[in-house]
Amino acid sequence: MEIFIICVVAFIAAILTFFSGFGLGTILTPVFMIFFPVNIAIGLTGVVHFFNNVFKLILVGKIADKNVVLRFGIPAIIAAALGSWLLSNISDIAPLFTYSLFNRTFEVFPVKFILAVLLIIFACLDLIPYFSKLEFGKEKLPLGGLLSGFFGGLTGVQGALRSAFLIKAGLSKESFIATTVVVSTFVDVTRLSVYTTRFDKAELTDNMTLVICATLSAIVGAYIGNKLLKKVTLHFVKITVAILLILLSIGLGSGLL
Repeated sequence: MEIFIICVVAFIAAILTFFSGFGLGTILTPVFMIFFPVNIAIGLTGVVHFFNNVFKLILVGKIADKNVVLRFGIPAIIAAALGSWLLSNISDIAPLFTYSLFNRTFEVFPVKFILAVLLIIFACLDLIPYFSKLEFGKEKLPLGGLLSGFFGGLTGVQGALRSAFLIKAGLSKESFIATTVVVSTFVDVTRLSVYTTRFDKAELTDNMTLVICATLSAIVGAYIGNKLLKKVTLHFVKITVAILLILLSIGLGSGLL
């Protein structure tokens, strides 16, 4: 049953993430956590996320904006390593607040709450007509890379801030998707190098069938997303990003993610 549920979620999330530039890891990790301990869930999700990104890289990587990749991606990689290192040293930080709902206790940590507020702000930039016409200058790309990479390493949410910045960088919809894929792959390598220090390789071997099925489901979703890309507009992509940012913010700010 867990294979079916995880594969369906991976398939749907992969379609969404093709347009938004984020979502697969964010959505899939909590689902893995239903069936596995946290460290194993993170490791398994990381493997699926990485191979899905490699497939998308093959599909669209060649049309990425190389200048944006360098100016945004290099700071993101450095910051992701820093965020991952910081996470390993503040793992016992106290939650900002806790609450109970439906016989479950939810904890909201300061970093994720701050990130949720930032994402709400970025979402408003796309939903409010006045701000939707604004674009971040190329000089803001290194800052965006630092922020997205750092929070990605620290919280596991790497794509949301990246998309929030790149959607304002004046890229075409195709270039936006391709650029997020390239940067995400680079950051994935950085994050996976940290995950391997917390991930028992035997767990990967024991769950190889699940990992393969989830990866193939995500790849099929990415393939379909690539086909649908020709039928959508940049406006649709921007609205999709904004809506998913708000949903993600609610999840982070409430402790659900």
